[in-house]
Amino acid sequence: MVTAVVATVVFLLAVGVPTGVMPTPLYTRMTPVLWWNYPVWLATAVLGGLVAATYIRRPEDRAARNGATAATGGGLLAAFAVGCPVCNKLVVATLGVSGAMTIWAPLQPVLAVLSIAGLLWTLRRRLRNEYACAVPGGRPPRTPIAQAVDGAPPDRPTVDRVVTPPSAGDLTPSERSDARG
Repeated sequence: MVTAVVATVVFLLAVGVPTGVMPTPLYTRMTPVLWWNYPVWLATAVLGGLVAATYIRRPEDRAARNGATAATGGGLLAAFAVGCPVCNKLVVATLGVSGAMTIWAPLQPVLAVLSIAGLLWTLRRRLRNEYACAVPGGRPPRTPIAQAVDGAPPDRPTVDRVVTPPSAGDLTPSERSDARG
């Protein structure tokens, strides 16, 4: 849980400071912050923190987890969504200042929805796949975040997910003949 809080604070700073949503003496935004920028900024920071926390390796895990792509993608999309349209050098270079205000600014709420939806999808997928791999000797312990999403207390077992077998293309010829027969 500490990891999720730390990652959320990192997301808040990484998106809030360069976009000017969080006022600092480092950066002055050229257009005012819109009312919807604040909830989008907070929602993406919380979701990004939770997604990042699902990639932290537990001591009993042997395989390393790398969540940089999922977490970074949601954070970048959120930064483009809540950022100042005329402060973004890429947008201004591509569309010009008038294009940034007339074309890019109306697209920013769509980017905000896509950012939140992508982070929600990633978080749901990460937590649902908590038991997707077979483990000799039973299930590994659930993470506190997965327990909170399931709503099951840690001492009460939850129902295992049914894992679909690999397709025939994933099997070797000897495995295919064993499966048939």
